[in-house]
Amino acid sequence: MAENRKLHRTERLQVMLDERELNLIDEWRFDKRIPTRAAAIRELIARGLNAQNLDDPEQRARSTDYSVVGEGNSV
Repeated sequence: MAENRKLHRTERLQVMLDERELNLIDEWRFDKRIPTRAAAIRELIARGLNAQNLDDPEQRARSTDYSVVGEGNSV
């Protein structure tokens, strides 16, 4: 999976989650034995970007229309 190399991550991304969303991510992380929360979130993003057969998001949706849990999410 990961090679011994130094990554040069220069960009920071702030994401606000509620307690339930964060708990689900942490539970998934521990279940998969991923070393850090940041690594788990990067892995989830990679999986999401590679996901097939998902409907495209609605155009002009508001930020509050997106959630880790809720309607249409299988988490």
